[in-house]
Amino acid sequence: MRFSICNEIFEGWDIDRVTAHIAELGYDAVEIAPFTSHAHVHAISSQERRRIREAVRGNGLTVSGIHWLLAKTEGLHVTHPDADVRRRTSAYLVQLVEFCHDIGGEHLIFGSPLQRNIPAGTTPEAACKRALEVFGKAVERAAEFGIIICFEPLAPIETNFINTAADAISLTRRMDCASFKIILDVKAMSSETRPIPEIIRSSWPDFAYFHANDTNLKGPGFGDTDYAPIVKALGEVGYDGYVSVEVFRFDEGPKAIAQGSIEYLKRVFGDE
Repeated sequence: MRFSICNEIFEGWDIDRVTAHIAELGYDAVEIAPFTSHAHVHAISSQERRRIREAVRGNGLTVSGIHWLLAKTEGLHVTHPDADVRRRTSAYLVQLVEFCHDIGGEHLIFGSPLQRNIPAGTTPEAACKRALEVFGKAVERAAEFGIIICFEPLAPIETNFINTAADAISLTRRMDCASFKIILDVKAMSSETRPIPEIIRSSWPDFAYFHANDTNLKGPGFGDTDYAPIVKALGEVGYDGYVSVEVFRFDEGPKAIAQGSIEYLKRVFGDE
């Protein structure tokens, strides 16, 4: 298993310091939030993209992917009834794919709950059709680069569009492309009625990425979530991709979060 961690945990740290630190802790990769460089991905210069790529490679890491894709943006929405909004969103997703490629990334993780909510007066089926339209060109571009876009099911408290792994799989299969898959996230799966191991088993091979965290919004090992059955289920389906630490509460600070998470993951995955 390859372990990654999201870079927004290290607020105020430059990419050189982040990658050097997590490499020393034993991580294999970093997951990049584009807004940590600039609010708009098209404004991230070629020099900055090269600097990120070189910092990652120079510390023996890879870029597992990019996430928080529409954070800090305005006027973008994947299920919006206005065709111009959808066209702008589609074009922006293509730019995100190109940014991911430029820094050596392998996955785009699409969560963005506010920018996908089903607008009033729109049916779930119409929302799915609009979302597929918006993602179409980005998925095509991703396929050219060998990148996978992963749609993330999120809890109903966060969004009213695609709340379960089964819903996400139903959406991505309609495009029938190996570059459009789903991501499984421990926190998000905890909102479903089914046990997490069951979701993992029934979702394979449609998921291509895995987020590790806890229901308390902290890192793996910082709460009560039992990872033993999760690890077992991942092993049973043969998943050998990235397990990436994504947290939402930074109480302990970046160093403690990063160290505690990797130590716990290596222990439960038997990788010490």
